[in-house]
Amino acid sequence: MEAKVSKRDLVIKTADGAAKAGLFLPEGARKGMPGIILFMDAFGPRPALDGMAERLAAAGYAVLVPDLFYRFGDYGPFDTATAFTTDSTRAQIMSMLQATTHDLTTRDNEAFIAALTEAGADKIGAVGYCMGGARALTLAVKYPDRVVAAASFHGGNLASDAPDSPHLGAASIKARLYIGCAGVDRSFPPEQSARLVEALREAEVDHTLENYTGMAHGWCVPDHGVYDAAGAERHWRHLLAFFGEAFA
Repeated sequence: MEAKVSKRDLVIKTADGAAKAGLFLPEGARKGMPGIILFMDAFGPRPALDGMAERLAAAGYAVLVPDLFYRFGDYGPFDTATAFTTDSTRAQIMSMLQATTHDLTTRDNEAFIAALTEAGADKIGAVGYCMGGARALTLAVKYPDRVVAAASFHGGNLASDAPDSPHLGAASIKARLYIGCAGVDRSFPPEQSARLVEALREAEVDHTLENYTGMAHGWCVPDHGVYDAAGAERHWRHLLAFFGEAFA
């Protein structure tokens, strides 16, 4: 039976300001339990991500869902069905996405890990969706002695030509990785997939890369227009097994 879950609304002080976050804890949370950062997609924290965090927490993890766009003040909520077909909201989201660099998220991650540590977490993991997928891998790059496992689902630009592309830090990774790819995804084309696998193999990183054939970018998140219930459940089975083995 899965544990009941409670949510705390936090304001986390960072080097650049204060980030809102949701902290989800299973009933009977204990000191030393694993902690997981759930890195958001481009639509920001919202009930759909809260539900995903609750499910993860019910499996026995402390789960933190931080707002990576906090530097922009109040924004949204966005209608995920129309946000990218409406010029004004698409421009706003893309502006925030492009301005929230890996370096900025890395500046924040120390505070995010500290929040999980204060909640009683010991070993750290991460899972990210869309833009959050790359953030999860970058966390493993930057915190090799704390991060045990990192997963990316329909993550974009995991092995791009950008100087902050996560694959460039593969040699620093000690964590186990799981990468779940949408069947066709312009943000993570086959050439990037091959480049990422080559980098991880050369660095001898324990990893799994799985292609979810027939799924579209965003298939895991229940308020996405391309959400696929069967594909999402498959993602949950693999994610929970992955974390269960990594934290054993």
